[in-house]
Amino acid sequence: MRPGRVGMWCLIAAETAVFTIFVVAYLFYAGQSVGGPMPADVLHTPIFATVCLLSSSVTIHLAVQWWRRGAMSAFAGWWLATIVLGAMFLAGTAIEWRGLIHDKGLTIQTNLFGTTYYALVGLHAFHVTVGLACLSLVSTLAFLGHVKPEHAERGDVLSLYWHFVDGVWVVVFMVVYVIAR
Repeated sequence: MRPGRVGMWCLIAAETAVFTIFVVAYLFYAGQSVGGPMPADVLHTPIFATVCLLSSSVTIHLAVQWWRRGAMSAFAGWWLATIVLGAMFLAGTAIEWRGLIHDKGLTIQTNLFGTTYYALVGLHAFHVTVGLACLSLVSTLAFLGHVKPEHAERGDVLSLYWHFVDGVWVVVFMVVYVIAR
């Protein structure tokens, strides 16, 4: 296994531990609030944002496949689609948060549910943002002509991170919007 892959797997293992702690905290504290809105009162299932994010795993996979084959135009199109889908997910999160804060009065200080909700979903949104920054950097380098087929291993490493972020969302989605509701 190449050093880039080993490093990414180590990062994913560490991040899995961090997310596990946040998920357990959410499950433990979300129902412990004595006042304020509860999950069932304020949360709406973000289906569109979820479809966007999960679809981006398909687009990044296709992008890396085209990158390996040297079809750089196809790579760039699928890579850009991944960025757009990730950005749409973040926009959905921002819209949800705006509604929760301004319309429902749920902030990080409202109650234990608000604290753990924003911590968990915010941690995930941060990881999506980091992923989008990395994807955008590669896109910029590709536009400048610095991304070549022989660099496809780097795309594989970045796609591992992106698939991890998408997989974490499946867990967060199930915990926040299905199980603990």
